[in-house]
Amino acid sequence: MKIQEIQDLFIKEGIATDPRGKEAVDFDLKKRKSKFDELSDEKKKLFDVESLTNPYYDSRILYGNKNSEVKSVLVGIDVETPEITLAQQLINSGKKIDLIIAHHPEGYAYSTFSQVVEMQADILHKYGVPINIAEKIICERQNEVCRSILPQNNERVYDAAKLLNIPLMTAHTVADNHVVAFLQEKIEMSSPNFLKDIVKILNEFPEYQHAASINSKPFILSGNDYSRCGKIFVDMTGGTEGPIEAFQNLSKTGVGTLVSMHLSSKAVKEAEKYHMNIVLAGHISSDNLGLNLLFDKLEKSLGKIEFLEFSGFRRFRRNS
Repeated sequence: MKIQEIQDLFIKEGIATDPRGKEAVDFDLKKRKSKFDELSDEKKKLFDVESLTNPYYDSRILYGNKNSEVKSVLVGIDVETPEITLAQQLINSGKKIDLIIAHHPEGYAYSTFSQVVEMQADILHKYGVPINIAEKIICERQNEVCRSILPQNNERVYDAAKLLNIPLMTAHTVADNHVVAFLQEKIEMSSPNFLKDIVKILNEFPEYQHAASINSKPFILSGNDYSRCGKIFVDMTGGTEGPIEAFQNLSKTGVGTLVSMHLSSKAVKEAEKYHMNIVLAGHISSDNLGLNLLFDKLEKSLGKIEFLEFSGFRRFRRNS
């Protein structure tokens, strides 16, 4: 398989599992095309043309020949300059590495990261929050994320990969969409009554079993074993943690329980203010689940590949 084929499959499957639905994704892409068409020829030269077909700014090829053959992939949750250097040491020792896949965005995928947050407005709308309210709430959070990115030195990891000539790509929201779709479906099929039932469902999967073995198991953060779930919202995609202002509106739509990767203390207090239960599935374990679901599809479509685990990634295959 080639690097471009991997990227194309990631985008295709990311769209297929997008919690907004394909219609909303298509609308987003059409909106970008309209903005592009309105630009002058000079400004079009600076436009991110890939974003016209790739809805996910944080999931893309950062460096390397897109037509390079890939038989062995080094995969990590966080890949920065030390991890790129480690990859080079492995190559020097005789290990074959054709491509590094990072989950969390780096380089250009990180500098444009704030634009991914926009998808959270449609996710909130799907759960009953009026779109005008959802957009206003998300816009403020998007600006906050953008301001935090601006002072960062975003090209360090790209430069390291380029200097060592190691192909590098990121797979962030394309993987996070998978974990949301998978867990939301599994939880709804099981119709859990109590929070302990949600934790039991999570613990059925090897990613969370592994996390438990290193003291990072899923747990109830707000509520107790016998707190009743109500409407359950699996909130694990959209770039980053959503705005705390969303909790009041979600509560009004009947959401009683949040299942998240992680939440800040400020967000937890706000959720509890509106009597919402919280189950924390775990960050790295949930990232692993999303990636593994994506990689299962990759191997089913393009053939078996050698996965080298590092930086928190563990490969667990499923039969279906």
